[in-house]
Amino acid sequence: MRSTKVIHVVSCHAEGEVGDVIVGGVAPPPGATLWEQRTHIARDKSVRNFVLNEPRGGVFRHVNLLVPPKHPDADAAFIIMEPEDTPPMSGSNSICVATVLLDSGILPMHEPVTNLVLEAPGGLVRVRVNCRNGKAERVFVQNLPSFADRLDVPLEVEGIGTIRVDTAYGGDSFVVVDAAALGFAIETKEAADLARLGVRITDAANEQIGFRHPVNTDWTHISFCAFCGPMTRTEQGWAGRSAVAIQPGKIDRSPTGTAVSARMALMAAKGQMQVGETFEAESIIGSRFTGRIVRTETVGDQPAIVPEIGGRGWVTGTHQHMLDPDDPWPEGYKLGDTWGVR
Repeated sequence: MRSTKVIHVVSCHAEGEVGDVIVGGVAPPPGATLWEQRTHIARDKSVRNFVLNEPRGGVFRHVNLLVPPKHPDADAAFIIMEPEDTPPMSGSNSICVATVLLDSGILPMHEPVTNLVLEAPGGLVRVRVNCRNGKAERVFVQNLPSFADRLDVPLEVEGIGTIRVDTAYGGDSFVVVDAAALGFAIETKEAADLARLGVRITDAANEQIGFRHPVNTDWTHISFCAFCGPMTRTEQGWAGRSAVAIQPGKIDRSPTGTAVSARMALMAAKGQMQVGETFEAESIIGSRFTGRIVRTETVGDQPAIVPEIGGRGWVTGTHQHMLDPDDPWPEGYKLGDTWGVR
């Protein structure tokens, strides 16, 4: 076999959502900070296109690039590449990264608990991993500070009319809607309709409401739409089902760690959830993350919570992605049948 490049990948998923990890074959991008490296990846697009576009990728795939950490406290660093974004943080992807780092032996595993500090583009995240028999069994990620942005604001959506929405940040930016009010029970048969409508709601929210992070002024858009089902009380807090629509039009298979963080921030802002309480989040396929409010703090002058997300990850294989020098699509391609290309 001949190839002009070889990229080494360990494939993984966290509660159903794919989060592959590049462990070799890609040089660290230029940049004095991890955010600058993220920005280079986002603007240059060559690595993103190679691993995310067909025929090597697909709209269902997320890929994380391991890079040397910039912060002296970090054990490892990663840059997240989602189908249309290169975000500050991702809960499912951080669970995949921690799982791959430990299960593959890149970082040493200590049983029964391994503590790590990972550097995401948005900042440091502290990770606690329950380990047994050489396997990272459950990963707990202390996420970036999360906060409510706009509460109960009107949004005009073509074909639906005016709906009431919240916006929030949980390591990424969300418009949050009541699923039942829009006729959804969050069942697998609704996935295509949720994905299509979620993109329309996200686009409308960016046009009519907008978002700007109070500290990271580079982050100026809403990434996702979270369809949230009804909440039920538990002994430790709350439980609920949700589905997150990801650009260009797919539903997260996991409960979405940043969405769980954003939803807890909204509940805290509304007085519905306190420090120490938990939120059992269920995805459209029935997988679960556990959320917990660790403490409160501020982001700029914005009241915020520090959330912890717990979930499981599984390695599914290893791959060597190659490029034949005669391949007429060296950076792959996208088609609107799955990518929703406008």
